[in-house]
Amino acid sequence: MKFSVLLTITSMIIVSAFVLVLPVKAANLDVWGNQTEIGNQIGLGDRDPREMIASIINIILGFLGIIAVVIILLGGFKWMTAGGNEEKVEESKKLIKAGIIGLVIILAAWAIATFVVNSLVNVTRS
Repeated sequence: MKFSVLLTITSMIIVSAFVLVLPVKAANLDVWGNQTEIGNQIGLGDRDPREMIASIINIILGFLGIIAVVIILLGGFKWMTAGGNEEKVEESKKLIKAGIIGLVIILAAWAIATFVVNSLVNVTRS
């Protein structure tokens, strides 16, 4: 008996959620994110979403590049303060190598991402 009452209440809630839904007038954007009247009134940007994604990728890769340069600088600092200790010198060399490898990977990722995004933008605009 309890199960049937619970099932009835649950089904009524679910049905009412679908029946009583009110229409929503959000920012009228077309397929590529260009604004229509409401978007202009509330001040939304009219930038292409693909270009926004490219900007986000560039910002993230920029931060990663800064981190790689800091790792290289940290390795150089450790090497300068090693005081002739071979273990510290080897550790600092490993840090510098890791930073350089990371920087190369980041630059390659930036080049690939830029190529892909530019290709997508050029192909879909024509």
